[in-house]
Amino acid sequence: MEACQTLRPKTSDTVRIALIGGFLPRRCGIATFTADIHASLAVAAPEIAVDVYAMAPAAVPTIFDPVVRGVITEGDAGSFVEAARQIEASCAEIVWLQHEFGLFGGLAGDMILELVDRVSAPLIVTLHTVLAEPDADQRRVMERLAARAAKLVVMSERSHDLLRSVYHADDDQIAMIAHGVPDRPFGRASQFKPQFSFAGKQVALTFGLLSPGKGIEAVIEALPAIIEDHPDFLYCIAGATHPNLLAHEGEAYRDRLQALAVSLGVDAHVRWINAFMETDDLLDLLEAADIYVTPYTGAQQSTSGTLSYAMALGKAVISTPYVHAVELLADDHGVLVPFNDSEAIANEIRYLLGDSDRLLTLQRRAYDRGRDMIWPVFAERTCALIAESRVVPKAAPIPERIGIEGFLRICDDTGILQHSVHMIPDRAHGYCVDDNARALMLMHRLDDDALGKCGQLTPVFAAFVQHAWNPDRGEFRNFMGFARNWLEDVGSEDSCGRTLWALGATGRDARDPGLRQWAHELFERTAASALEFQSPRAIAFAMLGADFVLAARPAHDLANRILRSGADRLIALYQAAARPDWRWFEPVLAYDNGRVSEAMLRAGVRLERADVIACGVDTLRWINDVQISPHGHYRPVGSDSFGRAYELPRPFDQQPLEIWAAIDAASAAYDVTGDDIWLAHARRAYEWFTGYNDRGVIVGDPLTGTSKDGINPRGLNLNEGAESVLAYQHATYAIRDFVRKVG
Repeated sequence: MEACQTLRPKTSDTVRIALIGGFLPRRCGIATFTADIHASLAVAAPEIAVDVYAMAPAAVPTIFDPVVRGVITEGDAGSFVEAARQIEASCAEIVWLQHEFGLFGGLAGDMILELVDRVSAPLIVTLHTVLAEPDADQRRVMERLAARAAKLVVMSERSHDLLRSVYHADDDQIAMIAHGVPDRPFGRASQFKPQFSFAGKQVALTFGLLSPGKGIEAVIEALPAIIEDHPDFLYCIAGATHPNLLAHEGEAYRDRLQALAVSLGVDAHVRWINAFMETDDLLDLLEAADIYVTPYTGAQQSTSGTLSYAMALGKAVISTPYVHAVELLADDHGVLVPFNDSEAIANEIRYLLGDSDRLLTLQRRAYDRGRDMIWPVFAERTCALIAESRVVPKAAPIPERIGIEGFLRICDDTGILQHSVHMIPDRAHGYCVDDNARALMLMHRLDDDALGKCGQLTPVFAAFVQHAWNPDRGEFRNFMGFARNWLEDVGSEDSCGRTLWALGATGRDARDPGLRQWAHELFERTAASALEFQSPRAIAFAMLGADFVLAARPAHDLANRILRSGADRLIALYQAAARPDWRWFEPVLAYDNGRVSEAMLRAGVRLERADVIACGVDTLRWINDVQISPHGHYRPVGSDSFGRAYELPRPFDQQPLEIWAAIDAASAAYDVTGDDIWLAHARRAYEWFTGYNDRGVIVGDPLTGTSKDGINPRGLNLNEGAESVLAYQHATYAIRDFVRKVG
């Protein structure tokens, strides 16, 4: 994992963000908007370092502004993955994405998920389009973004409502920030008209990339009636043809519009500016106009930067009632006309041109509303959002004591229940031998005070393990319903291996000699199945159990065979899967990874095999390195990473089980090497529980001894299941033992 080095923020007052979107000189609204964001933050918050990652069309080579740190090619998955790697290496603390479905490639722009699934920093997404009736792919992409994002930024109340009702986003996740606009003085049309040969003309303007759906036909068809009353009227249509349309049919659409103007005899009253205008030139053109017209044909347009610009420069606006216009022009800040209604457009323009007082009043009201959208205001609100979303991980000391109440809450006279809904045990999912085996192991390491509160549960967990054995099948069962009915005849190899591990630990560590004898006898009766395990983790769990047995009974033949066979098989797996950049037993990562290396370390010591020890140390160093974030905190392999061949871990969903495994494995490595670095690794892993993690959240509660179920992109998984609570308990005792051992 790459370290941040000089890019890492030096103080809590600085922040680095990765800004993803189009960028100049690309000619589209998103590119202009992203460039304006960059410029406004540079002025308002120079302490914020903004790294731009610019979207580039695949077919058009683009040379971007030097401020662009990385280029992402539309439709190229590898390009998105590489950008994610760059963002992670830069130690960006916020990722800010400008989202439009057509910007990224893939189905409904789903290529962007290749990036957002690989970045750990809190994600802010500005949604430039929020659809009321998405298709299946659009809904899938939006819901994935909502699940990943710390904040979803919209520019209209309608978009806010749609995020809640259609996409089920949380209300506190949504932020409303109006489209940023330039700040210029009011009422300078006469000053700028000569610049565009508009002197003596009454001018209405529409600008933006030309494409069907803009409704320009309706305005052209309104011109004969307008010109009849106002012969000096001029309609200016500014903007290049949309690149996608240009690639598909050239200038055919523009030609059709021009032919329409000729057929109506109004072509002399239409001014065409077929160019992508630089921002300053465009603003000058807007200032020269009297009226701005947005005649869009679709009601779902949730954002219009052109409308925002026109209002900010004090233009009287006539618009069709699409979403953004309805909100901005409310309360007599502009005029709404029906869709595709040339007569209504003509009537409203004629009325305004014939009543100079009304025209001036509307212009002033538009300008005043625009003051709340100017770029300095936008930057101020954006900085507040960044500050709210930013995470500052902080570690807390290892607790001197840990409570047991959270553990007791999920136990009954059958065993420990698998899951909880928040803190309430969820009986619907019953029990499993995995958790009861872990709980049995915990009983042997509790301090006297905790054991006094829950020691009566030791035989309960032992009875569950005993009852899980299915002699007819020669395997342990795993899942049991709340009514004490087994839900399967045979559990997974991993659950069987974990049960053997618990029996070995009980045979060595149980306080009661009768319980130790019981564990040895059950291990002897059940452990032969481990010789046939194929799962690396099942093999490792059984090896750990066998090592415990051999610690108590060095001549135990079956335990010795399990340990030797397991070590040989794991070495063979390692030799088959390992690469120079992938020092692991499988082509994929899964859960409890540290246990496999720990099993090799303990087996190597027990068997006095240097090759097994070397494999354990090598793999543990590698798995430890890939679980350290560029910021330096521990980032356990999460479930999003499972099963992805030769792919380094994705950031989420992180779970407590990995922390316990990491501490035990580091302790085993210390026993072999005597190197204090392993204690530092174990401390870093434990600090994940205390808040030194990707979301700066406290996962484990030392007062009650409970733990949340993990960390996802939005923060904590608030449930408190058995696996998590047990992992926190075990990890706390394990790190204390490790600290005492090192001294």
